[in-house]
Amino acid sequence: MSAFVGKYADELIKTAKYIATPGRGILAADESTGTIGKRLSSINVDNVESNRQALRELLLTSPGALQYISGVIFFEETLYQKTSGGKPFVEVLQENGVVPGIKVDKGTVELAGTNGETTTQGFDSLGARCAQYYKVGARFAKWRAVLKIGPTEPSELSIQQNAQGLARYAIICQENGLVPIVEPELLTDGPHDIAKCAAVTETVLAAVYKALNDHHVLLEGTLLKPNMVTPGSDSPKVVAEVIAEYTVRVMRRTVPPAVPGIVFLSGGQSEEEATVNLNAMNKLEVLKPWVLSFSFGRALQQSTLKTWAGKKENVAKAQQAFLVRCKANSDATLGKYIAGSGGELASESLYVKGYKY
Repeated sequence: MSAFVGKYADELIKTAKYIATPGRGILAADESTGTIGKRLSSINVDNVESNRQALRELLLTSPGALQYISGVIFFEETLYQKTSGGKPFVEVLQENGVVPGIKVDKGTVELAGTNGETTTQGFDSLGARCAQYYKVGARFAKWRAVLKIGPTEPSELSIQQNAQGLARYAIICQENGLVPIVEPELLTDGPHDIAKCAAVTETVLAAVYKALNDHHVLLEGTLLKPNMVTPGSDSPKVVAEVIAEYTVRVMRRTVPPAVPGIVFLSGGQSEEEATVNLNAMNKLEVLKPWVLSFSFGRALQQSTLKTWAGKKENVAKAQQAFLVRCKANSDATLGKYIAGSGGELASESLYVKGYKY
């Protein structure tokens, strides 16, 4: 462990463990201005700050919803926003026992010498930014690395560059008091089957944990945000029990028990699929030394967004839709979700090819 992490070690461990409380998970409300614009345009709402603020306020002030949420990831703009009543969003979370988090990467750029593979940027002034975010109340961070599955992808270069990048980000966060969420996402794009996804995910996670150890990252003070192991988007679907079996097997082979929680990304699955798959993992009767939970963006917000449609008179109804999704995913972390109880909007596909933030 780095000597600089030492002063924050106890706090990092406590925070990571708290975020990984069974029955609670993470709301990823960290869409960049461009991405939230796409969401807003899907309901014919202008991408201006007041609308972005209104959507986040709707989510964060939903009656009863935050009891199922242990952390919220903000985009930088959102970290400094307030409710219409003038209360900083960070305070709203703290008063509800929810940990504020921050997305610290600056998106992906193409990795030269590869077939369209990417690496993540954002190291410039990362330490100073983390220190500033800590000051305003953030206690964890997120950095997304993106890999793809193809005939020769991910390349060894892509695997190593992204693993090193995640590890370097993680140690910089910890030296500044933030719990790093380590997110190596394998995109679902492609015709590959579930066995191929499992093999690649295993290889990638093994490289990531090797890099985290090489960089002296305190694993007890981290969380992992991986993709679920699924067939590619152009491949026939399989049932949730199969996804659960493959995913948990890969995690058991690669993720050290020192890591307190694995918070899955939804990766373009419908709200219902993401919840059902998480539930199936938690029902599996094998040794799982970490809490299996969620860090969902689209899979927590889609039906809420559609119900709201940018209209004040729909806020209460939209908040009810959000509460339903939060409760559903809370139940799934305990293996108690009953499929189909999420309403029909929850079954809409959220897949976007080559998904970019």
